[in-house]
Amino acid sequence: MNKILLLFCACWLVLNGCAVHPKQAFAPLNVPPAPDYASLDNWAAHPDKKDPADRTPAGLPDLQDSSGVDVFFLHPTTYTGSKRYENAWNADVRDAKTNKKTDESSILFQASIFNGAGRVFAPRYRQAHLHVFFAKKDSTSAKEALDVAYSDVKAAFQYYLDHWNHGRPFIIAAHSQGSRHAMFLIKEMIENHPIAQQFVAGYIVGWPVPGNFFAQIPPCATPDQTGCYCTWRTWNRKYGLRKAYQPEIVCTNPLNWSVTEKTYAPKTSNSGAVISPFGVLRPRVTDAEVYKGILLAAKPKFPGSILLTRKNYHIGDLNLYYLNVRENAQARVKAYTDAKK
Repeated sequence: MNKILLLFCACWLVLNGCAVHPKQAFAPLNVPPAPDYASLDNWAAHPDKKDPADRTPAGLPDLQDSSGVDVFFLHPTTYTGSKRYENAWNADVRDAKTNKKTDESSILFQASIFNGAGRVFAPRYRQAHLHVFFAKKDSTSAKEALDVAYSDVKAAFQYYLDHWNHGRPFIIAAHSQGSRHAMFLIKEMIENHPIAQQFVAGYIVGWPVPGNFFAQIPPCATPDQTGCYCTWRTWNRKYGLRKAYQPEIVCTNPLNWSVTEKTYAPKTSNSGAVISPFGVLRPRVTDAEVYKGILLAAKPKFPGSILLTRKNYHIGDLNLYYLNVRENAQARVKAYTDAKK
């Protein structure tokens, strides 16, 4: 298969049967040990180690060392099981295969977006197996697995606050399963707490966020608003128009940063996607329109895209709009910093 389709196809291959999902109910005895966040081995990205989040495409600068802001990034699901762990609902953070998959996909193509805005911290966590999102008959096990994953996310964020934050402003950024955890993290540990004053913005991408989920933190309504959050889920336009979605779910247009229904931005507004290879920025790949809680997009155009037939562009939520998101994070950091002067 054309290598340029890697990021789009990997997830879909999993959904079509490549995953080895748990055959038994969730059991605490099968849960791997909790990670020790004092060890840099348990961070996929960290300012004190060299990692894929330090890389940039097309010669863009890595500005982590000069920034006064941090980014706490939560990666999406990369744990799809194996025969060795066939009854494990949660990944082991010591599993080299899963870690490699995480680093070469999410950390490189998503977390690196934010190295222009701040120091990137991305914890490894006992992520729930992909099966939890499709396990209707195993809903109790799925919830327990997600609870384990979220307990790690909270522990990692608390460790970051206790040892590395030192009062610095921060962004929360995430995708998919990571965004599910980010929602609750912001609600439980940031909203209505003193550190809310340090919260620059949230990018809770690839997960539905109801407009009434937060009591105090609003959706970002302008490109430079701070103390707010952005969120979207990307679908093929023709398919999305035929689907019934929930208008109460917040959707941000990542090309013009509006949350207004039917707000459209043409592909000429797309400064650059990063698909594969990583070093290439591809402008005008697709457009964006807010519609009933989802983001509609035209079929992306890039070398090899003729092979792209799926209608759900979830895997590309962030990297289809790579440079626009990067520049927006920088703009929100500047607005936050200017307001504090």
